[in-house]
Amino acid sequence: MTIVAAVLVGLAALLHGYIWLMESMWWTRPAIWRRFGVRDQGTAEVIAPMAYNQGFYNLFLGVGAALGLVLFLTGADTAGRTLVLFTTGCMVLAAVVLLSSGRSYLRAALTQGTLPLLGFVALLLA
Repeated sequence: MTIVAAVLVGLAALLHGYIWLMESMWWTRPAIWRRFGVRDQGTAEVIAPMAYNQGFYNLFLGVGAALGLVLFLTGADTAGRTLVLFTTGCMVLAAVVLLSSGRSYLRAALTQGTLPLLGFVALLLA
């Protein structure tokens, strides 16, 4: 179960790193802001500072999960497990908050929250 948890948490960390790239680095690309439901360039420009900030939240959660995973796998069991559970729990809760914004966000919430939820549960069982 440890290997399953490590793979799921690692994938969740990578996904949140990718979300950071989209929101903070690539936001000016129309294909990116359209992916987030933004309909025009003007709105994308207004939202850009918020997306930039939000992207870094995703990065920090991804880095925290990855660091916790490294600690866990290298023998710092309690510290690593705690950090992984905290960051993946935050990822799941962020997906719940996103879903609470409206049903149109179901797919995004599932994308954002499924891997961390599965990783959280797998690590509890490891």
